[in-house]
Amino acid sequence: MGRWKPDGRGRLEEAALALFGERRFENTTVAQIAARAGLTERTFFRYFADKREVLFWGSRTLQEVMVDALATTPQSAPPLEAVAAALDAAGTILQDRFEIARKRQAVIGASVELRERELIKLASLAAALGDGLRRRGTAGPTATLTAEAGIAVFRVAFDRWVTGTAPHDLPQLIRDSLEELRGVTAR
Repeated sequence: MGRWKPDGRGRLEEAALALFGERRFENTTVAQIAARAGLTERTFFRYFADKREVLFWGSRTLQEVMVDALATTPQSAPPLEAVAAALDAAGTILQDRFEIARKRQAVIGASVELRERELIKLASLAAALGDGLRRRGTAGPTATLTAEAGIAVFRVAFDRWVTGTAPHDLPQLIRDSLEELRGVTAR
């Protein structure tokens, strides 16, 4: 086994996504993932608490990036513009992970358990953005509504991105989706 090779997390993620695609999430074990990656189960558990975490390990980082971008937006920016900056930051870091994102989303889409987990992740992102807006002085209900709308924009753009129904520029798809929301609310 090549335990000394670098990028254990990446190798485990790649192996898991391949196995989830071949066997489905429910029929794949941690032992199979570790073996495919050329690592031990013990090494797997150094990186991930369980096999679901292979799909969700970056959630905390994504949230931090979004909240930091929101916080560094000029105080004079309206709430929706601050959320747009957070969404743009998220799109920028995800842009380079297109193939992984596409495979990940296919696995999640095929599992009720994982779709539920994805919704919880998105709700956490919305709550964090809402908290960030309140720290900027946005009133409670307005902060919540703006954050939830931002996450809806992100979900639509992300779906367009991974399904390939639009160009492969996630930040642009986010901006386009935000413009669609603005158009709908302006009518």
